Amino acid sequence: FALRPSLLSAGGAPKGPTIAVYVLMLVLGVALYFGLRSLGEGLIAPHDADAPHFAASTAHSSLLWHVLLALAVVVSLARGVGWVFERYLRQPPVMGEIVAGLMLGPSLLGAISPGAASFILPTEVAPHLGIVAKIGVVLFMFLVGLELDTRLLKGSSHATLAISHASIVAPFLCGAALALTLYPTYSNDQVSFTTFSLFVGVSMSVTAFPVLARILSDRRIQSTPLGVTAIACAAVDDVTAWCLLALVSGVAMAQLDGVAITMGWVVLYLVGMFFVARPLLRKLAAHEEPKTGPVSLNVLALVLAAVLLSSVATEAMGIHALFGAFVVGAILPHEGRLAEQVRHRLEDVVVVLLLPVFFAFTGMRTQIGLVSHAQDWLVVLLIILVATLGKFGGTWVAARFSGLGNREASALGILMNTRGLMELIVLNVGLDMHVLSPTLFAMLVLMALATTFATTPIFDRIARGMPGLTPVEGPKHGIASLTD
Repeated sequence: FALRPSLLSAGGAPKGPTIAVYVLMLVLGVALYFGLRSLGEGLIAPHDADAPHFAASTAHSSLLWHVLLALAVVVSLARGVGWVFERYLRQPPVMGEIVAGLMLGPSLLGAISPGAASFILPTEVAPHLGIVAKIGVVLFMFLVGLELDTRLLKGSSHATLAISHASIVAPFLCGAALALTLYPTYSNDQVSFTTFSLFVGVSMSVTAFPVLARILSDRRIQSTPLGVTAIACAAVDDVTAWCLLALVSGVAMAQLDGVAITMGWVVLYLVGMFFVARPLLRKLAAHEEPKTGPVSLNVLALVLAAVLLSSVATEAMGIHALFGAFVVGAILPHEGRLAEQVRHRLEDVVVVLLLPVFFAFTGMRTQIGLVSHAQDWLVVLLIILVATLGKFGGTWVAARFSGLGNREASALGILMNTRGLMELIVLNVGLDMHVLSPTLFAMLVLMALATTFATTPIFDRIARGMPGLTPVEGPKHGIASLTD
């Protein structure tokens, strides 16, 4: 009733006495408080040496508003630049969001206006943004696993499997060979060549499944033979790449002598997930299917608890939390009410808030200024060339042997060369493990951007005039929404 003054006067009560009583109440309240205050000022509280000082509380408050300001700037700039990329450059919005993150880092804003950079993203904010970013990527990998249609894997032809694995093996070997050149200059004696070469190989092998799906969806060709083949190859590629990343992470953490133990734990983990957790999740999905409306908060909490506990398990084993989140998404039934509701509840928060934070955190860690000499830029070009030849070449050769025509094989090779967000996730894992130096990290980020930017214009040029592949604007759906 307090929000509806008209109700107070409905009975005809005079307003004058009401206002007078209200004013008297405030005056008496203030007077009584000052009386209590005069009595309390003479009291002495016991001394506590461990109690936080007021200055520390003030500093914490200052840090909080810096974090909130950083989040507001990151989210706003990411959406704005993403819109520009989609509207004017015909690139997936996620590419604009990645660039927005780099713009806020030392490579652009920090170089143009260090004062503005230190105000928007001060160094003391980085650890807090890093935690938010990692949680966001864990949830994103869960959504990627949830969106991954396992029927594509089961129904893949031998040709699709051959093309997909060729698009992994060829760039992996090219990356391992390139490591022979990179290791003496861009690594250190704390990282073994085995670990370094494995990680460079994996970084060359990744395909950005969500970005590829978005490119196909925008052109409404995801249901054509080429589109179906590309999505199936990318799905197999993704699963294989994340398994390779888990293996490489285990090698990096265990330093070879403990790899057997780590892999043993991984086998036990996978057995538990597929033979214990998977049936339980299926029962939960079946229990929710007949119901209507949104799933309860208790059910959502159970799913998120499963994601987090699985991530804890894989992180403890040394194969990174991302793998655990991906596995839960992959084993949760993809069709039905539960998956749809979980996806609906999480997707917007992850895509709009948490992923831009990850891009900004990556931008803060990317120091393109470290690539300062002509020799460094030649190495960047070499990395881009090797990555493209490995991915495109492996895919093209396997596709030609599988019976595809030259243009179809070329289009498929260009699509598989898309790296984008997935590559950034892999590179951040390498930087966290100190396998990649900051300089090589910046070089590989440039490679990820270059190969992904090149995909759309080159694919459109190849696809122009191909039957059933005329690029047109179309609605977005499915996993493509993860890159909105």
